[in-house]
Amino acid sequence: MKPALGQHISFAYKGKALEGVILNKEKGKLVVKLDSGYNISVAPDEMKNIKELKVEAKMKVPRLPKKPKDGLPKVALLHTGGTIASRVDYETGAVIAQYTAEEVLGLYPELLDIADIKSELVSNMQSEMMRFAHWNMLAKAVEQAVKDGAKGVIVTHGTDILHMTAAALSFALKDITVPVLVVGSQRSSDRPSSDAVTNLLCATTFIAKEKFTGVALCMHEGIEKDDCVILPACRSRKMHTSRRDAFKPINDTPYACITYPKLKVERLRNYPKVPDSKLEVKLFNEKLKIGLLHIHPQMYAEEFLAYAKFDGLVLELLGIGHVPTMATDAHNKEHTKILDAITSLAKKLPIVASPQTIYGRVNMNVYSPGRQLLEAGVLGQGLDLTPETAFVKLAWLLSNHDKKEVRQLYSENLRGELVARSDEEGFSSE
Repeated sequence: MKPALGQHISFAYKGKALEGVILNKEKGKLVVKLDSGYNISVAPDEMKNIKELKVEAKMKVPRLPKKPKDGLPKVALLHTGGTIASRVDYETGAVIAQYTAEEVLGLYPELLDIADIKSELVSNMQSEMMRFAHWNMLAKAVEQAVKDGAKGVIVTHGTDILHMTAAALSFALKDITVPVLVVGSQRSSDRPSSDAVTNLLCATTFIAKEKFTGVALCMHEGIEKDDCVILPACRSRKMHTSRRDAFKPINDTPYACITYPKLKVERLRNYPKVPDSKLEVKLFNEKLKIGLLHIHPQMYAEEFLAYAKFDGLVLELLGIGHVPTMATDAHNKEHTKILDAITSLAKKLPIVASPQTIYGRVNMNVYSPGRQLLEAGVLGQGLDLTPETAFVKLAWLLSNHDKKEVRQLYSENLRGELVARSDEEGFSSE
Protein backbone atom coordinates (compact mmCIF):
# COMPACT_ATOMS: atom_id res chain seq x y z
CA MET A 1 0.00 0.00 0.00
CA LYS A 2 1.02 3.65 -0.46
CA PRO A 3 1.11 5.38 2.94
CA ALA A 4 -0.92 8.58 3.34
CA LEU A 5 -0.97 11.34 5.95
CA GLY A 6 -3.09 10.56 9.02
CA GLN A 7 -2.99 6.79 8.56
CA HIS A 8 -2.23 4.53 11.50
CA ILE A 9 0.11 1.89 10.12
CA SER A 10 2.33 -1.03 11.06
CA PHE A 11 5.62 -1.47 9.23
CA ALA A 12 9.08 -2.97 9.48
CA TYR A 13 12.14 -0.70 9.65
CA LYS A 14 15.68 -2.05 9.91
CA GLY A 15 14.36 -5.37 11.12
CA LYS A 16 12.07 -3.88 13.80
CA ALA A 17 8.26 -4.06 13.80
CA LEU A 18 6.77 -0.62 14.48
CA GLU A 19 3.36 1.04 14.64
CA GLY A 20 2.40 4.70 14.45
CA VAL A 21 0.57 7.59 12.82
CA ILE A 22 1.89 9.36 9.71
CA LEU A 23 2.09 13.05 10.67
CA ASN A 24 3.63 14.72 7.62
CA LYS A 25 6.26 14.51 4.92
CA GLU A 26 9.57 16.37 5.16
CA LYS A 27 12.35 16.31 2.56
CA GLY A 28 11.11 13.09 1.04
CA LYS A 29 10.74 11.32 4.38
CA LEU A 30 7.62 10.44 6.35
CA VAL A 31 7.39 11.62 9.95
CA VAL A 32 5.65 8.90 11.98
CA LYS A 33 4.54 9.26 15.59
CA LEU A 34 5.21 5.84 17.05
CA ASP A 35 2.93 4.24 19.63
CA SER A 36 5.72 4.87 22.16
CA GLY A 37 5.00 8.58 21.72
CA TYR A 38 8.23 9.43 19.92
CA ASN A 39 8.56 10.54 16.30
CA ILE A 40 10.68 8.87 13.63
CA SER A 41 11.61 10.15 10.17
CA VAL A 42 11.76 7.38 7.57
CA ALA A 43 12.12 7.27 3.80
CA PRO A 44 9.17 5.38 2.22
CA ASP A 45 11.48 2.90 0.48
CA GLU A 46 12.96 1.96 3.87
CA MET A 47 9.55 0.89 5.21
CA LYS A 48 8.68 -2.75 4.62
CA ASN A 49 5.41 -4.69 5.02
CA ILE A 50 3.30 -1.57 5.43
CA LYS A 51 -0.24 -2.26 6.63
CA GLU A 52 -3.01 0.17 7.58
CA LEU A 53 -4.47 -0.39 11.03
CA LYS A 54 -7.98 0.51 12.09
CA VAL A 55 -7.97 2.39 15.40
CA GLU A 56 -10.99 3.76 17.19
CA ALA A 57 -10.88 7.55 17.49
CA LYS A 58 -11.97 7.36 21.12
CA MET A 59 -10.71 4.89 23.69
CA LYS A 60 -13.22 2.74 25.50
CA VAL A 61 -13.43 3.52 29.20
CA PRO A 62 -14.58 0.93 31.78
CA ARG A 63 -17.83 1.59 33.60
CA LEU A 64 -17.52 2.68 37.21
CA PRO A 65 -19.25 0.81 40.04
CA LYS A 66 -22.40 2.53 41.27
CA LYS A 67 -21.45 2.27 44.96
CA PRO A 68 -18.00 2.65 46.60
CA LYS A 69 -16.61 -0.04 48.87
CA ASP A 70 -17.39 0.31 52.57
CA GLY A 71 -14.87 1.87 54.96
CA LEU A 72 -12.68 3.62 52.42
CA PRO A 73 -11.51 7.22 53.01
CA LYS A 74 -13.15 9.91 50.90
CA VAL A 75 -10.80 11.50 48.35
CA ALA A 76 -11.75 14.25 45.90
CA LEU A 77 -10.23 14.00 42.41
CA LEU A 78 -10.21 17.46 40.81
CA HIS A 79 -9.42 17.31 37.13
CA THR A 80 -7.80 20.16 35.17
CA GLY A 81 -6.48 18.43 32.05
CA GLY A 82 -2.87 18.13 30.90
CA THR A 83 -0.90 15.07 29.82
CA ILE A 84 -2.27 12.94 32.66
CA ALA A 85 -5.67 13.23 30.95
CA SER A 86 -4.40 13.06 27.37
CA ARG A 87 -4.24 10.58 24.57
CA VAL A 88 -2.94 10.48 21.02
CA ASP A 89 -5.39 11.92 18.48
CA TYR A 90 -5.19 9.27 15.78
CA GLU A 91 -6.32 11.70 13.11
CA THR A 92 -3.42 14.13 13.67
CA GLY A 93 -0.93 12.19 15.77
CA ALA A 94 -0.87 15.01 18.30
CA VAL A 95 -1.36 14.57 22.04
CA ILE A 96 -4.62 16.18 23.15
CA ALA A 97 -6.34 16.59 26.52
CA GLN A 98 -9.87 15.31 26.19
CA TYR A 99 -10.87 12.99 29.03
CA THR A 100 -13.58 14.12 31.39
CA ALA A 101 -13.13 13.61 35.13
CA GLU A 102 -15.24 10.45 35.10
CA GLU A 103 -13.28 9.09 32.14
CA VAL A 104 -9.97 9.64 33.94
CA LEU A 105 -11.28 7.72 36.93
CA GLY A 106 -12.63 5.04 34.63
CA LEU A 107 -9.18 4.56 33.14
CA TYR A 108 -7.79 3.75 36.58
CA PRO A 109 -10.43 1.67 38.39
CA GLU A 110 -7.67 0.42 40.77
CA LEU A 111 -8.03 3.74 42.60
CA LEU A 112 -11.46 2.64 43.81
CA ASP A 113 -9.84 -0.17 45.83
CA ILE A 114 -7.93 2.42 47.86
CA ALA A 115 -10.41 5.25 48.37
CA ASP A 116 -13.98 6.39 47.88
CA ILE A 117 -13.28 8.87 45.11
CA LYS A 118 -15.50 11.69 43.97
CA SER A 119 -14.36 12.95 40.58
CA GLU A 120 -14.99 16.52 39.40
CA LEU A 121 -14.02 18.40 36.25
CA VAL A 122 -12.74 21.87 37.20
CA SER A 123 -11.29 22.75 33.80
CA ASN A 124 -9.78 20.94 30.82
CA MET A 125 -6.67 22.55 29.42
CA GLN A 126 -2.92 22.25 29.16
CA SER A 127 -1.40 23.91 32.23
CA GLU A 128 0.39 26.63 30.27
CA MET A 129 -3.05 28.06 29.43
CA MET A 130 -3.86 28.74 33.10
CA ARG A 131 -4.19 32.18 34.68
CA PHE A 132 -4.80 33.42 38.23
CA ALA A 133 -8.52 32.85 37.70
CA HIS A 134 -7.94 29.11 37.32
CA TRP A 135 -5.89 28.99 40.54
CA ASN A 136 -8.85 30.62 42.26
CA MET A 137 -11.24 28.07 40.75
CA LEU A 138 -9.07 25.25 42.07
CA ALA A 139 -8.76 26.77 45.54
CA LYS A 140 -12.55 27.10 45.77
CA ALA A 141 -13.00 23.52 44.54
CA VAL A 142 -10.59 22.25 47.22
CA GLU A 143 -12.44 24.27 49.86
CA GLN A 144 -15.75 22.73 48.80
CA ALA A 145 -14.28 19.23 48.79
CA VAL A 146 -13.10 19.69 52.37
CA LYS A 147 -16.54 20.96 53.37
CA ASP A 148 -18.02 17.85 51.75
CA GLY A 149 -15.90 15.63 53.99
CA ALA A 150 -12.93 14.71 51.79
CA LYS A 151 -9.97 13.26 53.75
CA GLY A 152 -7.72 14.44 50.96
CA VAL A 153 -7.69 16.01 47.51
CA ILE A 154 -5.87 15.06 44.31
CA VAL A 155 -5.51 17.67 41.58
CA THR A 156 -4.66 16.20 38.18
CA HIS A 157 -2.62 18.77 36.31
CA GLY A 158 -0.41 19.43 33.30
CA THR A 159 3.29 19.42 34.17
CA ASP A 160 4.43 22.71 32.60
CA ILE A 161 3.39 24.84 35.59
CA LEU A 162 2.39 22.07 38.01
CA HIS A 163 4.89 23.33 40.61
CA MET A 164 3.54 26.89 40.32
CA THR A 165 -0.04 25.74 40.85
CA ALA A 166 1.09 23.74 43.88
CA ALA A 167 2.72 26.88 45.31
CA ALA A 168 -0.37 28.97 44.46
CA LEU A 169 -2.68 26.53 46.27
CA SER A 170 -0.32 26.45 49.22
CA PHE A 171 -0.63 30.23 49.64
CA ALA A 172 -4.35 30.39 48.85
CA LEU A 173 -5.34 27.56 51.23
CA LYS A 174 -4.24 28.94 54.59
CA ASP A 175 -4.30 26.30 57.37
CA ILE A 176 -5.53 23.50 55.12
CA THR A 177 -6.18 20.48 57.36
CA VAL A 178 -6.05 17.71 54.73
CA PRO A 179 -3.46 16.64 52.13
CA VAL A 180 -3.79 18.27 48.72
CA LEU A 181 -1.59 16.50 46.17
CA VAL A 182 -0.99 17.97 42.73
CA VAL A 183 -0.32 15.09 40.34
CA GLY A 184 0.77 15.09 36.72
CA SER A 185 2.14 12.77 34.08
CA GLN A 186 4.99 13.18 31.61
CA ARG A 187 3.56 10.53 29.27
CA SER A 188 -0.05 10.48 28.04
CA SER A 189 -2.44 7.94 29.51
CA ASP A 190 -2.65 5.69 26.43
CA ARG A 191 1.12 5.19 26.09
CA PRO A 192 2.74 2.00 27.42
CA SER A 193 5.36 4.12 29.23
CA SER A 194 2.76 6.39 30.86
CA ASP A 195 3.44 7.34 34.46
CA ALA A 196 -0.16 8.44 35.02
CA VAL A 197 -1.47 5.31 36.75
CA THR A 198 1.54 4.95 39.07
CA ASN A 199 1.46 8.62 40.07
CA LEU A 200 -2.27 8.51 40.81
CA LEU A 201 -2.11 5.22 42.71
CA CYS A 202 0.81 6.45 44.81
CA ALA A 203 -0.95 9.75 45.54
CA THR A 204 -4.17 8.02 46.56
CA THR A 205 -2.27 5.55 48.74
CA PHE A 206 -0.40 8.35 50.50
CA ILE A 207 -3.63 10.19 51.31
CA ALA A 208 -5.32 6.99 52.52
CA LYS A 209 -2.45 5.85 54.77
CA GLU A 210 -0.72 9.01 56.04
CA LYS A 211 -1.71 11.88 58.31
CA PHE A 212 -0.38 14.77 56.23
CA THR A 213 -1.65 18.32 56.07
CA GLY A 214 -0.88 20.87 53.37
CA VAL A 215 -0.18 21.00 49.66
CA ALA A 216 2.48 18.86 47.96
CA LEU A 217 3.41 17.29 44.62
CA CYS A 218 3.34 13.56 43.88
CA MET A 219 5.55 12.55 40.95
CA HIS A 220 8.08 9.90 39.90
CA GLU A 221 11.27 9.60 41.95
CA GLY A 222 13.51 8.20 39.16
CA ILE A 223 13.52 6.63 35.72
CA GLU A 224 14.64 3.12 36.68
CA LYS A 225 11.75 2.40 39.07
CA ASP A 226 8.10 3.43 39.32
CA ASP A 227 8.30 4.71 42.90
CA CYS A 228 6.88 8.18 43.61
CA VAL A 229 7.89 10.92 46.04
CA ILE A 230 5.92 13.58 47.89
CA LEU A 231 7.59 16.94 47.22
CA PRO A 232 7.17 20.29 49.04
CA ALA A 233 4.75 22.58 47.20
CA CYS A 234 6.78 25.81 47.36
CA ARG A 235 10.25 24.28 47.08
CA SER A 236 10.06 22.08 43.98
CA ARG A 237 10.56 22.64 40.28
CA LYS A 238 10.29 20.94 36.88
CA MET A 239 13.92 20.27 35.93
CA HIS A 240 13.58 18.27 32.70
CA THR A 241 11.37 18.59 29.65
CA SER A 242 10.37 14.93 29.32
CA ARG A 243 11.83 12.60 31.97
CA ARG A 244 9.31 10.99 34.30
CA ASP A 245 11.38 12.16 37.28
CA ALA A 246 11.43 15.75 36.02
CA PHE A 247 10.34 17.28 39.33
CA LYS A 248 12.97 17.82 42.00
CA PRO A 249 12.98 19.49 45.42
CA ILE A 250 15.12 22.66 45.40
CA ASN A 251 17.29 23.31 48.46
CA ASP A 252 15.13 20.71 50.16
CA THR A 253 14.23 17.00 50.34
CA PRO A 254 11.06 14.92 49.76
CA TYR A 255 8.55 14.24 52.55
CA ALA A 256 7.99 10.60 51.68
CA CYS A 257 8.46 7.84 49.10
CA ILE A 258 5.75 5.45 47.91
CA THR A 259 7.01 2.20 46.40
CA TYR A 260 5.30 0.74 43.36
CA PRO A 261 3.66 -1.73 42.86
CA LYS A 262 3.69 -2.62 46.60
CA LEU A 263 2.35 0.86 47.48
CA LYS A 264 4.29 1.04 50.74
CA VAL A 265 4.85 4.51 52.23
CA GLU A 266 8.23 5.45 53.70
CA ARG A 267 8.38 8.73 55.59
CA LEU A 268 11.63 10.56 54.82
CA ARG A 269 11.29 13.56 57.12
CA ASN A 270 8.81 15.31 59.40
CA TYR A 271 5.50 16.38 57.90
CA PRO A 272 4.13 19.92 58.29
CA LYS A 273 2.52 20.66 61.64
CA VAL A 274 -1.25 20.28 61.87
CA PRO A 275 -2.70 23.82 61.84
CA ASP A 276 -4.50 25.11 64.91
CA SER A 277 -6.92 27.24 62.91
CA LYS A 278 -9.63 26.38 60.40
CA LEU A 279 -9.12 26.58 56.65
CA GLU A 280 -9.13 30.12 55.31
CA VAL A 281 -9.13 30.68 51.56
CA LYS A 282 -7.35 33.81 50.33
CA LEU A 283 -7.49 34.11 46.56
CA PHE A 284 -5.47 35.88 43.87
CA ASN A 285 -6.37 39.23 42.35
CA GLU A 286 -7.09 38.14 38.78
CA LYS A 287 -6.22 41.56 37.32
CA LEU A 288 -2.70 41.77 38.75
CA LYS A 289 0.27 42.16 36.44
CA ILE A 290 3.43 40.50 37.73
CA GLY A 291 6.62 40.53 35.67
CA LEU A 292 9.39 37.93 35.61
CA LEU A 293 12.61 39.25 34.05
CA HIS A 294 15.62 37.03 33.33
CA ILE A 295 18.85 39.02 33.65
CA HIS A 296 21.26 38.59 30.74
CA PRO A 297 24.16 40.32 28.94
CA GLN A 298 23.52 43.27 26.61
CA MET A 299 20.52 44.52 28.58
CA TYR A 300 18.89 47.92 28.17
CA ALA A 301 17.05 50.14 30.62
CA GLU A 302 13.95 49.86 28.43
CA GLU A 303 13.65 46.18 29.33
CA PHE A 304 13.10 47.14 32.97
CA LEU A 305 10.96 50.20 32.28
CA ALA A 306 8.58 48.00 30.24
CA TYR A 307 7.18 46.94 33.64
CA ALA A 308 6.42 50.48 34.82
CA LYS A 309 2.67 49.85 34.73
CA PHE A 310 2.89 46.42 36.40
CA ASP A 311 2.05 45.70 40.03
CA GLY A 312 5.20 43.78 40.87
CA LEU A 313 8.40 42.43 39.32
CA VAL A 314 10.65 39.42 39.95
CA LEU A 315 14.27 39.71 38.83
CA GLU A 316 16.09 36.44 38.11
CA LEU A 317 19.54 37.58 39.18
CA LEU A 318 22.91 36.43 37.90
CA GLY A 319 25.17 34.47 40.23
CA ILE A 320 24.76 35.24 43.90
CA GLY A 321 22.64 38.31 43.17
CA HIS A 322 23.69 40.63 40.36
CA VAL A 323 22.39 42.82 37.53
CA PRO A 324 24.67 44.74 35.12
CA THR A 325 24.46 48.09 36.92
CA MET A 326 28.02 49.46 36.69
CA ALA A 327 29.79 51.30 33.84
CA THR A 328 33.36 50.04 33.79
CA ASP A 329 34.44 51.32 30.36
CA ALA A 330 33.15 53.11 27.27
CA HIS A 331 31.23 50.01 26.09
CA ASN A 332 28.83 49.54 29.02
CA LYS A 333 27.59 53.01 29.92
CA GLU A 334 24.04 51.69 29.48
CA HIS A 335 24.43 49.96 32.84
CA THR A 336 24.07 53.21 34.81
CA LYS A 337 20.72 53.74 33.05
CA ILE A 338 19.69 50.23 34.12
CA LEU A 339 20.41 51.06 37.77
CA ASP A 340 18.43 54.28 37.44
CA ALA A 341 15.53 52.34 35.94
CA ILE A 342 15.54 49.78 38.79
CA THR A 343 15.73 52.54 41.41
CA SER A 344 12.84 54.39 39.79
CA LEU A 345 10.69 51.25 39.50
CA ALA A 346 11.35 50.14 43.09
CA LYS A 347 9.73 53.36 44.32
CA LYS A 348 6.51 52.48 42.46
CA LEU A 349 6.19 48.72 42.83
CA PRO A 350 7.76 45.84 44.80
CA ILE A 351 10.78 44.35 43.04
CA VAL A 352 12.00 41.03 44.42
CA ALA A 353 15.13 39.01 43.68
CA SER A 354 15.56 35.32 42.97
CA PRO A 355 18.65 33.38 41.79
CA GLN A 356 18.52 32.11 38.24
CA THR A 357 20.98 29.43 39.36
CA ILE A 358 17.86 27.84 40.98
CA TYR A 359 19.86 26.27 43.82
CA GLY A 360 21.37 28.40 46.59
CA ARG A 361 20.18 31.75 47.94
CA VAL A 362 20.49 35.42 47.09
CA ASN A 363 23.25 37.42 48.82
CA MET A 364 23.37 40.94 47.46
CA ASN A 365 25.80 42.03 50.20
CA VAL A 366 28.89 40.39 48.74
CA TYR A 367 29.70 42.47 45.64
CA SER A 368 29.10 46.08 44.66
CA PRO A 369 26.41 45.38 41.99
CA GLY A 370 24.38 43.49 44.60
CA ARG A 371 24.74 46.25 47.17
CA GLN A 372 23.51 48.71 44.56
CA LEU A 373 20.34 46.62 44.19
CA LEU A 374 19.80 46.66 47.95
CA GLU A 375 20.21 50.43 48.03
CA ALA A 376 17.74 50.71 45.13
CA GLY A 377 15.13 48.87 47.21
CA VAL A 378 15.17 45.36 45.71
CA LEU A 379 13.73 42.76 48.14
CA GLY A 380 14.76 39.15 48.72
CA GLN A 381 18.15 39.43 50.43
CA GLY A 382 19.21 36.10 51.92
CA LEU A 383 16.22 34.15 50.57
CA ASP A 384 16.25 30.90 48.59
CA LEU A 385 12.97 31.05 46.67
CA THR A 386 12.94 29.76 43.12
CA PRO A 387 11.87 32.33 40.49
CA GLU A 388 8.50 30.60 40.11
CA THR A 389 7.75 30.55 43.84
CA ALA A 390 8.90 34.17 44.10
CA PHE A 391 6.42 35.04 41.33
CA VAL A 392 3.55 33.21 43.06
CA LYS A 393 4.32 34.59 46.51
CA LEU A 394 4.60 38.18 45.27
CA ALA A 395 1.31 37.84 43.35
CA TRP A 396 -0.48 36.38 46.37
CA LEU A 397 0.88 39.01 48.77
CA LEU A 398 -0.16 41.84 46.46
CA SER A 399 -3.60 40.23 46.18
CA ASN A 400 -4.15 40.23 49.95
CA HIS A 401 -1.98 42.98 51.48
CA ASP A 402 -1.01 46.61 50.87
CA LYS A 403 2.43 47.42 49.49
CA LYS A 404 3.91 48.24 52.91
CA GLU A 405 2.83 44.86 54.26
CA VAL A 406 4.12 43.14 51.12
CA ARG A 407 7.62 44.53 51.70
CA GLN A 408 7.54 43.21 55.26
CA LEU A 409 5.90 39.82 54.63
CA TYR A 410 7.93 38.87 51.57
CA SER A 411 10.90 37.91 53.76
CA GLU A 412 8.77 35.94 56.23
CA ASN A 413 8.16 32.20 55.98
CA LEU A 414 4.42 31.88 55.41
CA ARG A 415 3.90 28.43 53.83
CA GLY A 416 7.21 26.61 54.26
CA GLU A 417 8.63 28.41 51.20
CA LEU A 418 11.68 29.64 53.13
CA VAL A 419 14.25 27.99 55.38
CA ALA A 420 16.97 29.67 57.40
CA ARG A 421 19.60 27.25 56.15
CA SER A 422 19.55 25.23 52.93
CA ASP A 423 19.95 21.46 53.19
CA GLU A 424 23.08 20.19 51.41
CA GLU A 425 21.06 17.14 50.31
CA GLY A 426 18.72 19.51 48.51
CA PHE A 427 21.20 20.03 45.70
CA SER A 428 20.82 17.64 42.79
CA SER A 429 24.06 16.63 41.07
CA GLU A 430 22.35 14.51 38.40
